[in-house]
Amino acid sequence: MDKNTVTGFILIALVVIGFSWYSQPSKEELAAMAQRDSIAAVEKQKQAEAAEAQAEAQAVSAQKADSSALFFSQLSGEGQRVELKNNKVKVGLSSKGAVVEDAEIIGYKSRRKDGNVVILGKEDASMRLTLPLKQENLCLSDLVFNIAGQTDSTVTFVAEQEGKQLQVSYSLRPDAYMLDMNITSQGLEGMTMPGQSVLLLDWKATILQQEKGADFENRYSSLTYKREGKSVKHLKETSNDSKEPEEPLEWIAFKNQFFSAVLIADKPMTKASLSTKQPSDKYEGWLKEYKASAEIAFDAAAGKGSHLQMYLGPNDFHVLKAHSKMTSYGSDADLDELVYLGWSFFRFINRWSILYIFDWLKALNLPMGIVLLLLTVIVKALVYPTQKKSYISSAKMRVLKPKLDELSKQYPNPDQAMQKQQAMMQIYSQYGVSPMGGCLPMLIQMPIWLALFNFIPNAIDLRGESFLWADDLSAYDDLIHWNTSLPLIGNHLSIFCVLFSATNLINTWISMRQQQNQFTGEQAQQMKMMQWMMYLMPLMFFFVFNGYSSGLSYYYFISGLISIATMWYLRWSTDDKKLLASLEAYQAQHKNDPKKMSGLQARLEALQKMQQEQAKRR
Repeated sequence: MDKNTVTGFILIALVVIGFSWYSQPSKEELAAMAQRDSIAAVEKQKQAEAAEAQAEAQAVSAQKADSSALFFSQLSGEGQRVELKNNKVKVGLSSKGAVVEDAEIIGYKSRRKDGNVVILGKEDASMRLTLPLKQENLCLSDLVFNIAGQTDSTVTFVAEQEGKQLQVSYSLRPDAYMLDMNITSQGLEGMTMPGQSVLLLDWKATILQQEKGADFENRYSSLTYKREGKSVKHLKETSNDSKEPEEPLEWIAFKNQFFSAVLIADKPMTKASLSTKQPSDKYEGWLKEYKASAEIAFDAAAGKGSHLQMYLGPNDFHVLKAHSKMTSYGSDADLDELVYLGWSFFRFINRWSILYIFDWLKALNLPMGIVLLLLTVIVKALVYPTQKKSYISSAKMRVLKPKLDELSKQYPNPDQAMQKQQAMMQIYSQYGVSPMGGCLPMLIQMPIWLALFNFIPNAIDLRGESFLWADDLSAYDDLIHWNTSLPLIGNHLSIFCVLFSATNLINTWISMRQQQNQFTGEQAQQMKMMQWMMYLMPLMFFFVFNGYSSGLSYYYFISGLISIATMWYLRWSTDDKKLLASLEAYQAQHKNDPKKMSGLQARLEALQKMQQEQAKRR
């Protein structure tokens, strides 16, 4: 290729590039084009939605035409809203479907907006009841019922045609959160499917965020159900889950942390299917979505209707206990188990001790912060004997440490570890000291610690109660906060959580110092390595509890302070010389007594003998 040809190609390329640059649209033209494309996309989406709505309307119209033989005159029209109210709850119903549309719990302030807590919302929940018929399933939601009678707390909806009648009546009990619902029919004999003496239930709801911390509230919100004659179960709180229980169900609860909507059937519901779904990306005012379907006993041929109940109220242990007695199952309904007090053993502690102490303190009409303070003091006083016993056991091992150090000189080689361990156990036995004496009393305290971990976050009495800088003891305190959410810590700093972590760190330091003086040789080296792991625990607690209930962090903070004071007092009141003298006296008194080896010591000796025999064989 000659020089002129190359030059020609270069000139052509420059002309093309220049023309492309010159003819490209300006920023204003690009913005206009993007806007036109966006408008076109929106219009296309609207057309698709309109087509879908039209198809759905046609399907509904066709369905109504097919079921025109039954209650045809009530398959069209707008529903009329009816409101039932007492001093506890306000329930909104619609004659379109004769179902509950919304429910507002009176006396509990909403954290989301002005006014009371809305446990069910018209836009967020729906309940469909369907009656299987020979020709076509009759969905009650398709019917516009007539209002046959109404008072402040009762209403009766009726659909009738040519001697056939379907009646749905509601009654709100006075001074209670219980709504009774009765469904009866007349003239439908022979129209129902053989063997289908049921109503089909389809209930779903988007569970709205009611509290300050969505993540913490989500941990205590779950779709809960009671199996016939068995225990209460629930779906997973923090992940998607579904279940088809084999047993019939007495009730199904759409539960969040402090409030529940519970559907109760007088005869257990069968073929239940339950599911919970978490939000896909982030919380936007709602926690999760619940769905439940089941079959409810309803024998139209025999004229036997269905009696249902709905509890629409707070997760208050005593309130739920009282409302259990209003059901056909009586106290066995176990509605109080909607207040999660821990596993069986921890629930026993909370149910029969902590709850009584808390109720007694609450009756004094003190601020809830003071109630928690007094509760902590009482609990620490109850466990003080075990804490003292644990400390004295550790102190005995501390004063015996010089004698144990002599064993390290006597058995310096690593292969003599077994002999050394056996000699140490022999010294403990001679002086009446148990190496496990400091651990067992502390283990006794752990169930109480864990029981309160479940009790405080579920105590509705703490909801909305302020103390010091915390505006709500049932949620985290965020006196220090910022706009950007940071990994592990979020967008706030809980002061009570910081104080709790600090006291936990101090208690760990005291405990580590105490244990340092108990071990010798390799054990002391192992303890040094373990110390760093123990010091990491308060840091881990901080990241976990920063989003937890400030009341819980406050309780642990006060408990930690009392533990520090108790340890200081025990150290101050314990005279090591007198303690050693008492051990020497014990050793002298029992010097000639035959000693039965403890289980651990016996196993160590047996293991030593086995090793010696193996060494001889070699």
